[in-house]
Amino acid sequence: MYHRSDIVYLYDGGFQGFLCCVFQAFVQKENPQMILPQDEAQALLFETRHIETRPEQAERVWAAVPAKLGPEAPELTQCAFLSDLPDKELLLLEFLRQGFAQGPAVMQGLAREPLRSLWQAAQRAKHEAHLFTGFVRFSDCGGALTAVIHPKNQVLPLLADHFCQRFNAETFMIYDKTHQMALTHRPGQARIIPLEEAELPGPGQEERQIRALWRRFYQTLSIQGRETPRARQGHMPLRYWGDMTEFQRESPLVAPALPEDPLAPPQKPADL
Repeated sequence: MYHRSDIVYLYDGGFQGFLCCVFQAFVQKENPQMILPQDEAQALLFETRHIETRPEQAERVWAAVPAKLGPEAPELTQCAFLSDLPDKELLLLEFLRQGFAQGPAVMQGLAREPLRSLWQAAQRAKHEAHLFTGFVRFSDCGGALTAVIHPKNQVLPLLADHFCQRFNAETFMIYDKTHQMALTHRPGQARIIPLEEAELPGPGQEERQIRALWRRFYQTLSIQGRETPRARQGHMPLRYWGDMTEFQRESPLVAPALPEDPLAPPQKPADL
């Protein structure tokens, strides 16, 4: 039995902060009307309470998820939280309540809410993260690799292992402009940090030459007579193109001339 439901929880927007909201909802026996990140709070009709992030509380809740709901529940919970699903915090709270009461059987009810919406949202987040493993385009800015992306979901936590393992000896940053956060990596150290705005230096001459060469390579591989725009957009949606080098145009600099093919027939000299 809940003592009250006329309250709104405000938290820091992070996953640990959300787990602390779950902890407080159980301890206080409350069913909040809304759970909102602090920076999204507006004038509300209900009483608000700021839930402080306490790592020990978050750890208790997080340890209970696989113990009570089974080994698949943690990934579902985290990926759904990283998704763009509206009211995801309330849906996750209800899902965890059901799971703590029913046990692993709750994971079998994909036809029922809130699990159905959460599962679909988690799949969308994982799929978008998978696409970005191939769509991220790095540039050399002052000796560090940088990339800018505009995802719908908070994919950086899902991308971190992939890029940190692939470029483990590099210094790089992937800036999520949509959610104003960045994955930063130096050899032996990786972090995801809030970043409202990133002023990246413009590309130098060498970087621009590399971009031009990459665009030429992309265009050379294409076969104009067999282009299928609809199929290409299905595999590479338009909303990703703005951050991909091969679809950008930089007119002031052209690609350097490629070396001549030694097997090509000699050119006929122009008539004088």
